[in-house]
Amino acid sequence: MKKKPNNKVVVYQGPSGALELKADNEHATIWATQAQLVKLYNVDQSVVSRHIYNIFKDGEVNKKSNMQKMHIANSDKPVFSYSLDIILAVGYRTNSARAIAFRQWATRVLRDHILNGYTINRKRIARNYNSFMNAVESVRALLPPASQVDTSSILDLISVFADTWVSLGAYDRGSFSRGKITKKKVVLAASELVSGIAELKAALQKNGEASDLFALERKGGSLEGIVGSVMQTFDGKDLYPSIEEKAAHLLYFVVKNHPFADGNKRSGAFAFVWFLRRTGLLDIEKMTPSALTALTLLIAESNPKDKEKMTGLIKMLLSSV
Repeated sequence: MKKKPNNKVVVYQGPSGALELKADNEHATIWATQAQLVKLYNVDQSVVSRHIYNIFKDGEVNKKSNMQKMHIANSDKPVFSYSLDIILAVGYRTNSARAIAFRQWATRVLRDHILNGYTINRKRIARNYNSFMNAVESVRALLPPASQVDTSSILDLISVFADTWVSLGAYDRGSFSRGKITKKKVVLAASELVSGIAELKAALQKNGEASDLFALERKGGSLEGIVGSVMQTFDGKDLYPSIEEKAAHLLYFVVKNHPFADGNKRSGAFAFVWFLRRTGLLDIEKMTPSALTALTLLIAESNPKDKEKMTGLIKMLLSSV
């Protein structure tokens, strides 16, 4: 599957209308042209040009990494775009009502990030704001005080549920909406997963990110036993009849049963994604690396008595993507 570009549009709702700015997730910034800055701050272009010149001259912002040249179709004249650092620097040097409104907005966003670790676009999710925040708090409540899961990863995990706005209060009750389930014949051979994890180990070792203990079985046949448990049948019927249930238990068992001397969480996450890709259920647009990390750490830090709740949570997540 070809991954879609990671650049999107960020909308800033100003006092007199919305302004669309190009988001650049790869470089963690947004870009605006001088024309957009003129509209954003309601000043003459000469004012914007002068501020940008002085910002670079004073060394406040590095010119090379904060300015892009774009070529416009049917035009010989290139257009320059400026990063968020330039947008903010110009905004703090401009004395207009629009600039003041933008500075107030930027300060509020920055304060939210400092205090909470995240910001929420209230207008975008106005109808579901309370449900969204309840979901955030529910996931945070699952974690111990010294959890390794940061808030931004929790938000990525929550975003997987966003289409259905599932309340994770269901976790406490152990009652999860059934959602869609995928029942089709699937074969999972332990030898194939062993080979896949071996390739993962080789790749990690090549980058210096794994030791010889990574994915080394504590006891021979441990991973094969887990695969057998996931694929087991009773009276001719699969114990875990849906792909979602199989995937949930595969992730849970590899992470919680500690079959390896090292790398159980990474191996579990790999096995989960590997299985979903083989069965056609992997949605790389929603199952982001940080969401997968948060989910894996939630399982690792969960109480073993909550196994059914955790696998139920994974099944519900897969049913919503």
